[in-house]
Amino acid sequence: MEQLPNCPKCGSEYTYEDGNLLICPECAYEWKAGEEAEEEFTVTDANGATLRNGDDVTVIKDLKIKGSSSVVKVGTKIKNIKLVESNDDHNIDCKIPGVGAIKIKQIFVKKS
Repeated sequence: MEQLPNCPKCGSEYTYEDGNLLICPECAYEWKAGEEAEEEFTVTDANGATLRNGDDVTVIKDLKIKGSSSVVKVGTKIKNIKLVESNDDHNIDCKIPGVGAIKIKQIFVKKS
């Protein structure tokens, strides 16, 4: 008997075949045999707009800089952001004039 691949979403070994699809009974994920699951990293701003590398964003809340007395004010425009995967939800790397390079949570910005 042919060994079916584990589920690419949850890793379950109990996948089964239904026609030309493979199905996971644990998470209900369906995919075609031989097709790799491709998870795309996406970041959305406070309004739900999808952000991409190189976008310009505007700060929607005063942000205190940890370990410093400076503050990033509401309305500050940040150009050319870089998106990074992070465990602590700081998914935006950027440089702010007068402050320097920092990481920001996406819930504090909106797409310009």
